[in-house]
Amino acid sequence: MKILVINPGATSTKVAVYEDERPLFVDVIRHKPEELDGFENTYDQHAFRSETIRGCMEKHGIGFGELDAVVGRGGPFKPLVSGTYRVNPAMKADVKLGNVQADHISNIGCLLADEVAAPYGIPAFIVDPVSVDEFDPEAYVSGMKELPRISLSHALNIKMIAKRYAHEIGRRYEDLNLVVAHLGGGISITSHRKGRMIDVSNANDGGPFSPQRCGTLPVTGLVKLCFSGKYSEKEVLGKIIKKGGLLDLIGIDDLIELVGRIDSDAEAASVFKAFVYHISKEIGAYAAVLKGEVDAILLTGGIAFCEPVMNGVADYISWIAPVKVYPGEDEMEGLALGALRVLRGEEEEKEYK
Repeated sequence: MKILVINPGATSTKVAVYEDERPLFVDVIRHKPEELDGFENTYDQHAFRSETIRGCMEKHGIGFGELDAVVGRGGPFKPLVSGTYRVNPAMKADVKLGNVQADHISNIGCLLADEVAAPYGIPAFIVDPVSVDEFDPEAYVSGMKELPRISLSHALNIKMIAKRYAHEIGRRYEDLNLVVAHLGGGISITSHRKGRMIDVSNANDGGPFSPQRCGTLPVTGLVKLCFSGKYSEKEVLGKIIKKGGLLDLIGIDDLIELVGRIDSDAEAASVFKAFVYHISKEIGAYAAVLKGEVDAILLTGGIAFCEPVMNGVADYISWIAPVKVYPGEDEMEGLALGALRVLRGEEEEKEYK
């Protein structure tokens, strides 16, 4: 079966065609800032991204009529259980009307997939969107009624890696307890109990600081900063989500450069130690959610390529459970396999309501 995979990102569009589990091609089309600056919101980029996809398919000489299905990345929609969802009018309406948890380019993945699929009468899917929510009831509760905790994470790659590990050891994901850490520009630490992701550190709201995000902050200090008159709401959010973490602490968001400065720069060494410390501490907390009954700890994402970080984290947490590292992210494969499972009848598609 041939499946077109579409993954719109902040500065790129990833396009691939899979024949069953095998990629025929995977392209990453980079977009210059000036190409995107003219769009007021992500929904307005729909036509621009669509032309990018068509150009990519023409380059590889694959016609849309050859496809059996199209799958797009799912964004921060309303809370959803994990799985593969067929794109339907309700989903498309929520994106068009802005009935989503955040304005993120991944929201239009379903529109791009449906646009290709509809004329040929083939299904369009999304798989494990950012808003996968399988929390236990107590996980929603924060210390303030008006601010419940929200499940937003790198669910697509996290679920993909959890299932891959289960397959490798000859067991079912639904039978395992896992802590999975996606370590990238944003960091999501997650607890998985018997096939459900029961708690998540939302990368925008807390957890360890990352290359660009602040992670958990001293709350009273943050309130004072917000009312200091120095910053607008937009500027504070920018500091938290886009200009925090390593970028604020040391002036760079490149881990390779940071590691290269450790031996000659005491400040860089201190920040690096704190980075490893806070990731490890959060993993320990999410092991506690599973009452210490952890079959494995899985480390993935772009930061997993950095051996000094992986070695440092392992020094802290390897006593909890075996640690396995999966460098990079497998979102394209995760999307393709999610669609393939439904097409083969191995898994039932879910309905977006």
